[in-house]
Amino acid sequence: MEHTFSSTSPTRQTSQPQWLSQLRAAFALWQRNARTRRQLAALDDRLLSDAGISPSERRGELDKAFWH
Repeated sequence: MEHTFSSTSPTRQTSQPQWLSQLRAAFALWQRNARTRRQLAALDDRLLSDAGISPSERRGELDKAFWH
């Protein structure tokens, strides 16, 4: 019986510390918050009304820090 070996070695999966995974997840959430709030700020009154968002609700969301 003949065996064939791949010329490439298997890649090692290095597990990252849990704190690093949590930091990356938090960073991704902060980016999403900032992006969606920029999009919300760009909506005109008609689009806000279509989405069921009042101007005061929008202002409340836009006043939040990106980490909230």
